[in-house]
Amino acid sequence: MITDEQEQVLLLKRRADDFLGGLWELPGGGVEHGEQLEDALCREVTEETGLTITGVTGYLGTFDYESDNGMKTRQFTFAVTVEQTKPIVLTEHDESAWTDRRTLPAVSDETRALLTR
Repeated sequence: MITDEQEQVLLLKRRADDFLGGLWELPGGGVEHGEQLEDALCREVTEETGLTITGVTGYLGTFDYESDNGMKTRQFTFAVTVEQTKPIVLTEHDESAWTDRRTLPAVSDETRALLTR
């Protein structure tokens, strides 16, 4: 989870033709074979947003879901700091938005639960 100076959360909107298309989500992705979790986190955030993580400030939790190919997947969520919050360079999503956690757009129930604790 990346937050800006106003404590708004960065969300990315999944492409309409993608699995769970149109839903908003936190930046993230898969861990490659042999890759450490923190390294995967940094790589995926940079790939999806162009932002550079400078530190992991907390572990927020996990949840399990079924991916588009039917595999059980576990999502680990961390709070992180970044060098700067702009510009956002999207490569895999339609939109990005800085959002107040009290007024979230269409996100999964699991993401909503993590962000509204």
